[in-house]
Amino acid sequence: METGNTNIAGAAAEGSRVELILINISGPDRCGVTSALTEILARYDAVILDIGQADIHHTLALGILFKTDSRRSGEILKQILFKTNDLNVQVQFNIITEEEYDNWVAMQGKNRYIITILGRKITARQIAETTKIITSQGLNIDSITRLTGRMPLDEDAQPATKGCIEFSVRGTPLDKVKMQSDFIDVASRLDFDISLQEDTIYRRCRRLICFDMDSTLIQTEVIDELADRAGVGEQVRAITESAMRGEIDFEESFKRRVALLKGLDVSVMKEIAESLPITEGVDRLMEVLKRSGYKTAILSGGFTYFGNYLKQKYNFDYVYANELEVGPDGRLTGRHLGDIVDGRRKKELLRLLAQVEGINLAQTIAVGDGANDLPMLSEAGLGIAFHAKPKVKASASQSISTIGIDGVLYFLGFKDSYISEKK
Repeated sequence: METGNTNIAGAAAEGSRVELILINISGPDRCGVTSALTEILARYDAVILDIGQADIHHTLALGILFKTDSRRSGEILKQILFKTNDLNVQVQFNIITEEEYDNWVAMQGKNRYIITILGRKITARQIAETTKIITSQGLNIDSITRLTGRMPLDEDAQPATKGCIEFSVRGTPLDKVKMQSDFIDVASRLDFDISLQEDTIYRRCRRLICFDMDSTLIQTEVIDELADRAGVGEQVRAITESAMRGEIDFEESFKRRVALLKGLDVSVMKEIAESLPITEGVDRLMEVLKRSGYKTAILSGGFTYFGNYLKQKYNFDYVYANELEVGPDGRLTGRHLGDIVDGRRKKELLRLLAQVEGINLAQTIAVGDGANDLPMLSEAGLGIAFHAKPKVKASASQSISTIGIDGVLYFLGFKDSYISEKK
């Protein structure tokens, strides 16, 4: 047992006054530790000012800050010493001055941010570099929480493992733009993803999430698959890549690519839909989102046939994509029907769906990979570039590049322990 102030007990001999005492408990975790200690405090009518507890590999870390009358403090601490000895845990006492306490209370008006790091594994170097940036910006870490389950020792045996740590920090960054830039740089160097979000009420009540489809929910561009069947794959892919890099206008590229599909029998669409390569994590992501009450939408520059296939498979609420014109002979005409769903249209649809659902734009999320997704990524309360092209990743405030699309859940604050719960 340890005591930070050996003469605390002597305070009882002085005149009555308020004392603020912080006790820190550490040792083997077991049932009843918190109950036993708070029962002692209750016996002497102590007031709890702050309390926090964590368990790391069966080891307890418990802190309690309480207020009491100085005439009772000596007996309280004596009883706690006896009890912690019985429980085989260590205790440390510290007197907190009123000035220290007032300064701590004043911090609650400061800005709060949530910083999330995730990847296939979390290393000491990643955490060291991240916390170094946090410190350099004058921010204080309030808490650190592991969101993912326990990591296996044999990583090769489970290649799809993932690790995620969430930091809750308080204060105002000295230079938020530089902080974001430093985060992007270190994440790129050390092969992990990082998210910086203001911890507002809206972060805790997101309600609508909109996805791009091609190269986001599925690991292909459907128009390329159609082009292969039409024998114009190389031509269409060249146009697609140029458009996704933002080198040519999406509407122009769309019309040129669709024109090349003229004469293709529509029966191939069913074949393509049934063999779509689904992105890692889609099943898990959609199951959790729907169970949690989120409204979900596909806003795609691809085609409605495939969007509706995914809608039926995963129970999406909305699908907006492009409609291919089919001739009386059952073949594509090389034209489209209605307005083209491009970047501008995706942004408009995001706003429209928010109005339909009666929610604030700050409660919306958008996920996409291409240049035509940037308008909706910037419009949404949380925009996430997913395995995106360099230009898109550089322009988006949040990105995921190291794990599957279910990584979105961690940016929303979900823990694996919650995710695994069933109805």
